[in-house]
Amino acid sequence: MCEGEFESIKAINGVSPTLAPKPWAWGKYKNEDSYFMLTDFREVGQQPPDPAKFTERLAGLHKNSVSPTGKFGFHTTTCHGTITQATDTWEQSWAVLYRKQLGHMFAMDLAKHGRWPEFEQLCDITLNKVIPRLLEPLQSDGRSIKPCLLHGDCWDENTATDRATQEPFIFDAGSFYGHNEYDIGNWRALRHRLSEPRYVESYKKNFEPSEPKDDWNGRNLLYSLRFNTGTSILIDKCGQREAVFEGMKELCRIYFPDDGQMISQSLLRPAAGDSKPMDKDCDEKEDREEVLN
Repeated sequence: MCEGEFESIKAINGVSPTLAPKPWAWGKYKNEDSYFMLTDFREVGQQPPDPAKFTERLAGLHKNSVSPTGKFGFHTTTCHGTITQATDTWEQSWAVLYRKQLGHMFAMDLAKHGRWPEFEQLCDITLNKVIPRLLEPLQSDGRSIKPCLLHGDCWDENTATDRATQEPFIFDAGSFYGHNEYDIGNWRALRHRLSEPRYVESYKKNFEPSEPKDDWNGRNLLYSLRFNTGTSILIDKCGQREAVFEGMKELCRIYFPDDGQMISQSLLRPAAGDSKPMDKDCDEKEDREEVLN
């Protein structure tokens, strides 16, 4: 986990030297099963930072980064909290890589929470129908997207204003090269202050939505599934499994209405104990989980 974060921050520094704390080293303690990472100290101020300054810098990272292979992926495994991400691979197709990412998360969710047939059915439709429908057009009919270096877990508590310089900076990254809009998927959750329209709209001014632009909202919802699934795995009884379920239902309703109608006719009930809406207390647990791990 430390290696993945070290390599993430190192890559970000290679593109934008002041956007993240400079990393110096990581390693394992000699006499215990614990690890460390050493970086420059940056004092955290306002969280999240000013929308205009922050989104300009994040978009700059996305625009100015260059994948070393020209493909999507990363040279090592990175993590979301304690959860490994399917990043240690290189793919020419963004749709292929994202399907691996989301499928990896769905598998861990099933292992953590157990069976829920309707949920699993929606997972299958999302992986095999929704992803091709929304992501393959990004790289077809003459369209293309560049693999951008992503933060990978960009939310309120991983962004801040530096008290010394008053400039935005980011940290606690789980990076890889992907579609720039992926980083904005984590902003969709209303529990995050980055969900405020001024952040999303400011980012769009700095980096226009990819073509087909009409699919932007659908892609944003699709990307949000990855982050909400991660939160569901990390934090018990925060209701995010149901949020993912509802998100997948909405995608099916919009893009595959026949499948969506079939699911709607089933008895749709979440696993016991996982239907509680995510509240402020759970948001604080999310922060603690990522900090401690």
